[in-house]
Amino acid sequence: MSGATSKNERVFIEIDASELTDSQIRLIKSINMMLQHVLMTDDEEEFFDGSAEFMRMCASLIKKAHFAEDLKGVNNIPYAQQALEYSMDILQEHITNSNVVSYDN
Repeated sequence: MSGATSKNERVFIEIDASELTDSQIRLIKSINMMLQHVLMTDDEEEFFDGSAEFMRMCASLIKKAHFAEDLKGVNNIPYAQQALEYSMDILQEHITNSNVVSYDN
């Protein structure tokens, strides 16, 4: 992954898509666009609706993951659903504790 350090530059994110499906690639592009929209909007409704749509798209991408898809028919364990439930539990815990993860140094 490469990126810019100045405010006036673009950030370029490079993803090896050689093993991704067309659907996964489209969803990644849509998530990227929605994230930018959420971060830049100054409209309250767009902020809330966009945030919800961003999270929905992330959940959809998790459901389309190779791990979840490849094992779906093998042992009938709903891995994608379990991963989403686990993620929501962790997210709720962070929200409750006001413990938002920051990756800035």
